[in-house]
Amino acid sequence: EVAVSWRPSTEFAGNLYKGEGILPASPRDVWECIKPVAGGLRTKWDQNVKDFEVIEAISDTVSVCRTTTPSACMRIISPREFVDVVVMKQYEDGTVVSAATNVEHPLCPPQPNFVRGFNYPCGCFCIPVPGEPDRTELLTFFQTDLGGYLPQTVVDSFFPSSISGFYSNLTKAVKALKA
Repeated sequence: EVAVSWRPSTEFAGNLYKGEGILPASPRDVWECIKPVAGGLRTKWDQNVKDFEVIEAISDTVSVCRTTTPSACMRIISPREFVDVVVMKQYEDGTVVSAATNVEHPLCPPQPNFVRGFNYPCGCFCIPVPGEPDRTELLTFFQTDLGGYLPQTVVDSFFPSSISGFYSNLTKAVKALKA
């Protein structure tokens, strides 16, 4: 189960979306499925991620990445590409965080056949549930400008169901990882 809420973003003319739910897996397994690395599992289970590549590894925990998405909403939303600086951090309590925001990079100019979208500060927090090593609280924050000429009503109807699908598909992915 996931709760999705939103409010107007202070970063751009769209919304900040928050997803929160408990997943039936350890933080390590949840992180394995969502960590933003080339060749990671995310492209296999997340229906909104077609490809993920590291443009530049700045350090072990900071990189510039390009994510592409397939078309969505019966092709009303064209394929998108996002270029972000991504930071990963693990805390002493076992919480693992991935945070990102859009960036321009000379090695990644806009590509044909994609609309350039922009992620404003966003992230995923994998938080251990005290006393329950096989459960993880996952908080997600998305504030994405999909770019192009989409009516805001299309974007507003897409994101809540997309976030619910993210949690549902992630739950299936962590169960498959444990099997």
